[in-house]
Amino acid sequence: MGAGRLGRLMGMLAPLRRSPKQGSGFAGGHLTYITVIIEHHYFEYLIPPFVKGGQGGFPVMATVANPPQSPFFKGGSTSAGRLGRLAVTRVLKVMAPDGNSDLSSAGAAAAAPLAEAAARYRPLIAHIIHRLDVGGLENGLVNLINRTPQYRHAIICMTDYGDFSRRITHDAASLYALNKREGKGLGVYIRLWRLLRRLRPDIVHTRNLATLEGQLPAALAGVRCRVHGEHGWDVHDPDGSKYRWLRRLYRPLVQRYIPLSRDIERYLAQQVEVGAAKLVQIHNGVDTVRFHPAVAGRESLPPHGFAPPGTVVIGAVGRMQEIKDPLNLVRAFLQLLRRDQSARERLRLVMIGDGPLRREAQLMLEAEGAAQLAWLPGARDDIPELLRGMDIFVLPSRAEGISNTILEAMASALPVVATRVGGNAELLAEGISGALAPPADPAALADAIDAYVRDPDLRRRHGMAGRERVEREFSLDAMVARYVEVYESLLGREELGVRG
Repeated sequence: MGAGRLGRLMGMLAPLRRSPKQGSGFAGGHLTYITVIIEHHYFEYLIPPFVKGGQGGFPVMATVANPPQSPFFKGGSTSAGRLGRLAVTRVLKVMAPDGNSDLSSAGAAAAAPLAEAAARYRPLIAHIIHRLDVGGLENGLVNLINRTPQYRHAIICMTDYGDFSRRITHDAASLYALNKREGKGLGVYIRLWRLLRRLRPDIVHTRNLATLEGQLPAALAGVRCRVHGEHGWDVHDPDGSKYRWLRRLYRPLVQRYIPLSRDIERYLAQQVEVGAAKLVQIHNGVDTVRFHPAVAGRESLPPHGFAPPGTVVIGAVGRMQEIKDPLNLVRAFLQLLRRDQSARERLRLVMIGDGPLRREAQLMLEAEGAAQLAWLPGARDDIPELLRGMDIFVLPSRAEGISNTILEAMASALPVVATRVGGNAELLAEGISGALAPPADPAALADAIDAYVRDPDLRRRHGMAGRERVEREFSLDAMVARYVEVYESLLGREELGVRG
């Protein structure tokens, strides 16, 4: 894109060139070089035509308005060979070497296509994640990618990616798997560094503790803009205390932190000592078109006859792992069954998701003779439809950031019962759109669920209040706009008016 356009610019200026014999009227009879005064923006190498002198044969001296502070650029006026990672967004002036003769009238017309091309340029964002598979973080990433056509995207998976990647519909998104093995291995970070050197992204965005160490290869690869997102707590460090030292170690490499909850924002500010200027808190957003209330009563669930009319379906969506504490919900459900003999006729349990605790949950239900009252199908890709087949949504986690599944349930007009951890209280308006219970307390969780089981009108009112709250405060458009603000501020394109 850049080489051809810059070549044409130099070519269009070629008629202005005069040989020494003919005389040029400039600088004692011949043109030794011209000066192009440009506005800068870091996003693509467009320098080779300048280095070669362009098709018109001019040696070029470039003067940059408002020169950037970067190791790639030294000084405000420099030969083209030293411009480094620089692109033209607007040619301000084209000057002859005598400093008086303004060639801008010819140069501006020639440069117009170049400025147009710069405005159309799509910066590349490299997203580094542990694995692209079913999950809240991954769902948020895919939503962001699909709704930002002004950028190109590279999704770099430290391990691998699964079928969930098919949800990506962006026209300029690429996938890479580094196949990291268990444990610490230097080799994967060397592969990451080599890949970043090849891709030359404008921004690297790592997410969660599992990929924080990718900040160092990114810095060594020369990536100027580096972002780190904190979406929730690691299963081995549910309060952030164990690896606080690691976050502090990498803090100088990160230019922007994006905590998804105010709880994590406080942790980063107080425990990791991240400065306020580096912190931009962004809540997740939810697709309110894809996730919507059932139109005419609860929709049918796939197991035929599983939840006939008159039953109340208690549902959950999440990975079956310790930090999500699915067994907390199983225990609460079994308590509800013991409290009332008629509960076996009225209550059903649906738990969507896979993981190491799924089999244990099934065994617990079987031991109580309740296996036929529950459906645990593993991972599914029809979550919006399944939510419309539930009456109450439950999130029994031990720790959370900002839960996508809570937002999806609220968008589906379901009342939500969640544990009082992480950002859950930021999403729910307690007593208006849902209820909160202490973590790891099946009895308290059962009490909160039972209040909705016994009161259909309460379910309806709290469900609709949740839907209204999502539409007002947690739209996907609002989330995407906030991420774009962060990216654009780092790219430095706002003041240049280049929005992609």
